[in-house]
Amino acid sequence: MTQEIPVRDVTPPPKVESVDLYAKREKIYTRAFSGLYRNLRRVGGATLFLLFFGTVWLNWDGRQAVWWNLPERKFYVFGATYWPQDFILLSALLIIAAFGLFFITVFAGRVWCGYTCPQSVFTWVFMWAEKVTEGDRNQRMKLDKQPMSANKFGRKAAKHAIWLGVSLVTAITFVGYFTPIRELVPDFLTLEIGGWAAFWIGFFTLATYGNAGYLREQVCIYMCPYARFQSVMFDKDTLIVSYDPRRGERRGPRKKDADYKALGMGDCIDCTMCVQVCPTGIDIRDGLQVECIGCAACIDACDTIMDKMGYPRGLISYTTEHNLSGQKTHLVRPRLIGYAVALIAMLTLFTYAVIARPLVQLDVSKDRVLFRENAEGHVENVYALKIANKAQHPQTFVVEASGLEGLRYDGDSEVTAAAGEQVSLTVELSIPHEKLPSSTNEIMFHVQSVDDPSIEDDAESRFIGPSVR
Repeated sequence: MTQEIPVRDVTPPPKVESVDLYAKREKIYTRAFSGLYRNLRRVGGATLFLLFFGTVWLNWDGRQAVWWNLPERKFYVFGATYWPQDFILLSALLIIAAFGLFFITVFAGRVWCGYTCPQSVFTWVFMWAEKVTEGDRNQRMKLDKQPMSANKFGRKAAKHAIWLGVSLVTAITFVGYFTPIRELVPDFLTLEIGGWAAFWIGFFTLATYGNAGYLREQVCIYMCPYARFQSVMFDKDTLIVSYDPRRGERRGPRKKDADYKALGMGDCIDCTMCVQVCPTGIDIRDGLQVECIGCAACIDACDTIMDKMGYPRGLISYTTEHNLSGQKTHLVRPRLIGYAVALIAMLTLFTYAVIARPLVQLDVSKDRVLFRENAEGHVENVYALKIANKAQHPQTFVVEASGLEGLRYDGDSEVTAAAGEQVSLTVELSIPHEKLPSSTNEIMFHVQSVDDPSIEDDAESRFIGPSVR
């Protein structure tokens, strides 16, 4: 009987293709250009720089006008002193800023990103440094392909020197809002700066250098959450940077004096200038994309080409989806009105809260000993009071306690506090046994300025005694 020999399957396994989901970053070389929106962006950037670099040097009543004094937990903003207890105002301000961003996004898309976002502004500054040291787009591309030489090394070194210089000044300015700038700069130049200040200057220098010099559009595309939820904020009446395909297609090169309409062509000559000036490297002709920051660089570039060709401007423009489809655009609409009403209401309430903010803060802490008997045989409680003068001038305060008949106050009843100063004092309250209604009694401390009676505050506490039968 013949034994069957098993046949081995030698069929090759099916070919499995591997797909790399990571796309290698392509370096973006932007071309220099000019135009209306570039000038507006310069105004926005200059305003931001003036506020950031200039405010830190302002003085107010003998101190830095804006100073976040973390060790003493005092936050000076021009003529006002804020304490950690006032941080609810900061929360309110952040909410107002968010609603302001929502409002402007619904109305005109990502104009914040394109004109005044610090990431965008510093990126444009760093790209300017590239242009003045390495040349315009084609020169930079050619330079990067060349082998290292003295010329290339010198240009690269000059570029990075400017980058590091801008980053260092930015970092020193930022730290100057927490450490007085007039002390920080001399200490830095003489190498007498403290360890923590030096650490944060180094940290923010590297952060600015990395974000604006290398990451650039990667921050806008992958790190910034605004790019992700902008599509939820947009509607068909939102002003966005758009290409008009009805006018531009069919695109293609042609001579300036050619009758391109007879050839069935549109106004777009496919010069790709809109792509070459884009800081995120997209082609706006492909439609609205998450990478678009609304900077309108492509509008300026396209308008320049239209002028050279003798065509009307606006092939790329700020427009709406309704306008592109031939429908009427409604700039005033319920969503926009809702954001505007909410924003105005919050601004009004915030302004009132800042104006009506009490200029004195009274905090009361009871001693850990519940009660004791003093030399007169009366029940006595001890309290620690903290009085913070939030006014901009020294104040003399009178302190009182009430809530129980026959309550006696022992301790300093009058105290003087300098502007922005917090003073502490110990107070003893006593009462005869027979006048104590219960073992736990509510009392009230009251502090009022002698100089300005409108400056006052109250704080509740408890007076503890033995059980009353």
